[in-house]
Amino acid sequence: MNGSCESRAGQLSPFDYMSQRMQDVTGDGGVLKEVLRPGSGSVIPSTASVSVHYSAYSEYTDRPFDSNVQRDVPRFMKLGRDITLLGMELAIRTMRKGEFSRFLFKPMYAFGSMGCPPRIPENATVMFELEILHFLDTLESDEYFGLSQEEQIIYPLAKLLKVASTEREFGNYFFQKQRYEDAKDQYKKALSVFAHRHEADEVQKQQVQSSKLLLYLNLSLVSLKLNAPGRALVYGERALQIESKNPKALFRCGQACMLMLEYDRSKNFLLRAQKLEPFNPDVNNALVKLDSCYREWNLKEKEMCSKMFAAWEPAAVKD
Repeated sequence: MNGSCESRAGQLSPFDYMSQRMQDVTGDGGVLKEVLRPGSGSVIPSTASVSVHYSAYSEYTDRPFDSNVQRDVPRFMKLGRDITLLGMELAIRTMRKGEFSRFLFKPMYAFGSMGCPPRIPENATVMFELEILHFLDTLESDEYFGLSQEEQIIYPLAKLLKVASTEREFGNYFFQKQRYEDAKDQYKKALSVFAHRHEADEVQKQQVQSSKLLLYLNLSLVSLKLNAPGRALVYGERALQIESKNPKALFRCGQACMLMLEYDRSKNFLLRAQKLEPFNPDVNNALVKLDSCYREWNLKEKEMCSKMFAAWEPAAVKD
């Protein structure tokens, strides 16, 4: 096979036939595209980090020579840095979130004249099927984390808040995929941008506190998922220091205390949450569960006491 997808025995090759219904992305026929399922939202910017499923095929084969579709959550790749294949980089930059498309890459946009024997012949055109799972524009994040600590301290607040928001979005994505350790790491990374900031302006202080509140709530929830109720309580209480009547923080503190068998503290937190949101089913169900746990604990304590007293009773005196 060669880069022009020449036919065999005068007939159109599979890639030649496919190319007839495809769009020329680069203007020189080097990258051709067919949308199989449209995406939504904006086109992926060149400054984004992308999570993508891909399968790559040589012509006249029905098995991919490379694929990552078995991975439920592929790693994020930074455009302009992590993708070595030029055709794949250019292809992704034409796509939208959720889009599934098929591409043909000529040799100059793929593996060149040498190919990659034995899997990829010399001067080969290859087909890639790409599905965009998620992407985030990481322009500010990349810029911020490339600075020295001194430069980070004076980084503009508006851009700093964008950095925190981006890292939090990464965390939310991992949380939705049930990758809780990764989510926790992203939330903590987002929180770290405020470690050396001391805003003098009251409006700016409030903006920072609002961002930190969301992150403490996220960290409290993910700690519960990781079966770390002590950490969940710490983060929940930090959220309450910012907003004392936040129902989510109260609820998560109540959940954490229940798991730690601190039932009186749990009841206090949950009743405060219920007062703010009387019809919240999660809070009301937690109070029902707490009552059940409390009664079960009292029953076990009574049984334990009965056994202890029975062991202490003096043996009967024989005549």
